Amino acid sequence: MKDRKNLRENKVNLILNLRKNGISDSKILRAIEDIDRSFFIETEYGKWNVRFDTGHSPSQLSLYDEVRKVYLCFDFLLPRISPNISVGIEDIENNILGKYIKAGELVAQTKLKNFLKGPVANYSEDRNIPHLNATSLLSDHLAWGEISPNQCWNSAFPTFLDGVMGAETFLKELVWREFAYHLIYHTPHIVSKSWRQEWEAFPWRTDSNHEDVVAWKQGRTGIPFVDAAMREMYVTGRMHNRGRMMVASFLTKHLMTHWRIGLEWFSDCLIDWDPASNAMGWQWSAGSGPDATPYFRVFNPVTQLQKFDPKGIYTKRWIAELSDTPSDTSLSYFNAIPKHWKFDKESVYPPAIMSPEEGRKRALEVYSNRGF
Repeated sequence: MKDRKNLRENKVNLILNLRKNGISDSKILRAIEDIDRSFFIETEYGKWNVRFDTGHSPSQLSLYDEVRKVYLCFDFLLPRISPNISVGIEDIENNILGKYIKAGELVAQTKLKNFLKGPVANYSEDRNIPHLNATSLLSDHLAWGEISPNQCWNSAFPTFLDGVMGAETFLKELVWREFAYHLIYHTPHIVSKSWRQEWEAFPWRTDSNHEDVVAWKQGRTGIPFVDAAMREMYVTGRMHNRGRMMVASFLTKHLMTHWRIGLEWFSDCLIDWDPASNAMGWQWSAGSGPDATPYFRVFNPVTQLQKFDPKGIYTKRWIAELSDTPSDTSLSYFNAIPKHWKFDKESVYPPAIMSPEEGRKRALEVYSNRGF
């Protein structure tokens, strides 16, 4: 390596050469963290010769189709994961959150291997069921650089070629994640301001201490799907993606609260917090981001729970007040929360702070009269 300019000009070859020399992805990421984040895109998609007009974002499907064309003509150099990898890493610490954390490259690669051996086959459908262990569980490892999207792609791509549709869905999700970095690089205001600038004028609630917002943060809204997801996050540092969509929609649409408040709470609680994915996800839910869910799509957390958790397995796992014999996971929430929240396992589950029907009606009225 010579000077910084030369390093920037040749970073793609640099990274690939380091990989060929046996240096791990996480070490590469740490070594070149001072380089702009565009290297993710340039290394993940060859020279990334597909560019997007940030004023007219493509849909997820068209984005994937374009990126796949690049992949199919790119000569991958990164070897796939070894079939002989085993896990030898203990829990980080003996506390509530520590029980749910396993860190390191070997753990990440083993999770990927196990996912591709089984759950990936039904990933397209099962990834929406919050009580199932049906996802890759790699989000925190990706966020911390313990495994790269390139490794995940190279390992999953042969499964896709074998016709496993779940693998195709998994690859789409990897591309969607990297699209977030494309956005944060070309439109960095996405992390703090509405991506669609006209949405800065939208009359969201901005009081992060409003009683409804506090109830949302504490998993005390009286809406089981929302509360279960928020409690899962507080205990484990993770949240199922279906839950993320529910809680984000509920905050921004039913409670008419600014997406930045949700983004900041997620950044405080998630172990897989990622600045690009977090910002894109919240703005997608709020309607202010690229390829966002339209304002008239307001998720109903009651019907969504009936569809994806009809037997109440997920809600009982995380809400002790809804069961005569609370699960250990639901009770662990009370050991995790601050004492000044002043509620415990003897507390009564609260009534809904707002009915889904009332929230939807109000949201649609405000959104349709937004003036832009």
